[in-house]
Amino acid sequence: MQANKKHLRYSEAEWLMRVDLAAGYRLADRFGFSDIVWGHITAKVPGTENFLINRFGLRFDEVCASNLVTVNLEGKVIDRGTAESDEDINLTGFVIHSAVHAARTDVHCVMHSHSPGGIAVSALKDGLVPMTIDAMTFYECTAYHDFEGLSVDIAERERMAANLGDRNAMILRNHGLLTCGATVGEAFMLMYYLERACKVQMQVLGTGQEMALPNAKLCQRAAEQSAQFPPGKYEWPALKRLVKEASPDYCE
Repeated sequence: MQANKKHLRYSEAEWLMRVDLAAGYRLADRFGFSDIVWGHITAKVPGTENFLINRFGLRFDEVCASNLVTVNLEGKVIDRGTAESDEDINLTGFVIHSAVHAARTDVHCVMHSHSPGGIAVSALKDGLVPMTIDAMTFYECTAYHDFEGLSVDIAERERMAANLGDRNAMILRNHGLLTCGATVGEAFMLMYYLERACKVQMQVLGTGQEMALPNAKLCQRAAEQSAQFPPGKYEWPALKRLVKEASPDYCE
């Protein structure tokens, strides 16, 4: 990638991560995962414990590689990029994302959304039901975290991380969805399929008809089959082409 003045502030590895994360924000907006200025996607700065997050007040479609903010695990802003503002980061975003980044060295990207399907399923006692092939991808590998109000209590991080454990998808009850992965593409695609599973579940429940649920053995088989196709491996390059065509300024 050809360097310019914005690139020169960062190592090549960090700039590439910034570009990928900015693409995640633009695609999240396109696919309905944005919530005006709420919700977040974060990514670790390569070689450090710091992570990148959107500047509070920017819409997802305004995020680009150079205006992402770097924050450490104590909440201190290390670099504001080009996003100079009195409102650097959202506290709730820091609490939720630092909980995962601090606990999981294998995770490099965390995505949290208030998507309609996810919020709806988060309010159901039984949570996600394995009624569709998308939902079976998450069979017995989805964590749950009980609602504690707005995530502004630093102490909640420990409980959230404990509930997530080694899983890459979590339903925040009465709140929304969280996914994470080794790459931006993995976290994004897990969110895509998890939200679609939730949305379809609510549509099925809305019919009032009896559900046809596969048995546990079939659900487990489908989950194992899905694991043969790592989330993001095939989809992310295609999505990067899409965002480059639709929003070429994302990598500025």
